Amino acid sequence: MSQNNTIVTTDNQDLATINDIRKLITSKHKQVSDKKTPKPFIKKKMGMDYVEYSVMRDIADKEYAGWSWTIINTEVLGSEAFVVHGRLKWYDEGIWREGDMTAAHRIQKKRGTNEFVDIGNDVKSANTDCIKKAFNMYLNICDDVYRNQIEDLSLTKEQKDTIIEVSSMVSDTRFNEITEMVKEQTIHLGNYASSLLKLEREAKKVNND
Repeated sequence: MSQNNTIVTTDNQDLATINDIRKLITSKHKQVSDKKTPKPFIKKKMGMDYVEYSVMRDIADKEYAGWSWTIINTEVLGSEAFVVHGRLKWYDEGIWREGDMTAAHRIQKKRGTNEFVDIGNDVKSANTDCIKKAFNMYLNICDDVYRNQIEDLSLTKEQKDTIIEVSSMVSDTRFNEITEMVKEQTIHLGNYASSLLKLEREAKKVNND
């Protein structure tokens, strides 16, 4: 439905194209997210891992060529912090996309005074923090460092076939249960080994009886 509340129709070919693009975007972002950041590029600050802007920018240049960054608004919170509201625009498998981000950086002062150390550097740092957050949130860059990776717990076809076959040796009821659990991903990579071992014991007991 469009903004003037009129219904917009889409033919099957358009839907298929949209679905193909969606799949390509999902695959691309998963690929970028799964990449391991080389250890020499991972730094530490106050016990937290981080990656410098130059590293993330290089990945963005390679994976999302043509991206751009626009500062939408800036704000000074008294004399304590500088806030940046920025907008990332990137080309994603055939379509342009945009995403906003905000970040604040504390203004550094000389110890025991209200005199600023380097306000220009604080402004630069706020913008850098903002764009780095956008790179990670929207482009999945350095997900391993910022703990945003999602482990794929899906079973392979071979694993699915194996555990279902073993369950059929126990009983029809167990076969139906396991088939449904595999379908619903209740049995996944995280518990596959223990589930299979349990079924093998059940099958062995049935055969011995």
